[in-house]
Amino acid sequence: MTLTIKAILPPKRPNGRAAVVFDDGTTVKLLPQTVAEQGLFPGMELTDAALASLKSANAAVSAKQRAVRIISAAAVSKGELRQRLTQKGETPEDAQNAVRWLEELNLLDDAETARQIVSRGVSRGYGVERIKQMLYAKRIPKEYWDEALATVPDMSDALEEFLRKRLGPEPDEKTLRSATQAAIRRGFTWTDVREALEQIKKTDA
Repeated sequence: MTLTIKAILPPKRPNGRAAVVFDDGTTVKLLPQTVAEQGLFPGMELTDAALASLKSANAAVSAKQRAVRIISAAAVSKGELRQRLTQKGETPEDAQNAVRWLEELNLLDDAETARQIVSRGVSRGYGVERIKQMLYAKRIPKEYWDEALATVPDMSDALEEFLRKRLGPEPDEKTLRSATQAAIRRGFTWTDVREALEQIKKTDA
């Protein structure tokens, strides 16, 4: 079966898709980039196979463009990018190809992303366990964890400051328990918290 392009309508909004209208009444939404690269024009005839190939090419470009927007907004790992692309409707194959494309352009680096995540956690005053949760949530492969976590400085001062704010001048048992639980949720171990509380007691004595 052969279809003829009846009209090509421009996108209705920025970053939108052009509407390619065929003589049988069907409309296919394509990226302007795809329209230009494929040289589409009214009156052009396409077989079913050519149309399928066109849609496939458009999907590949769509995945790449979406991948660029994602990495431009925040540091992501390869695994997280694949997941987010498929959640947005891209096929697993197109998502993987987009990830591979960005990797070849040196725009995706899980080791560097791991370091950025660790740095962000440190700047927020988190303990190592909370930072590990961040690495896991961002789908950073375990092979990059140790090197990135090795950059975590001594967080005892940050922990003491956090506890002091929570405890106030004369904390009761309930306040102490609440502060301890909050510190543990921030990624500090019970040992870290106990030592920090002891240091606070010595300093305030």
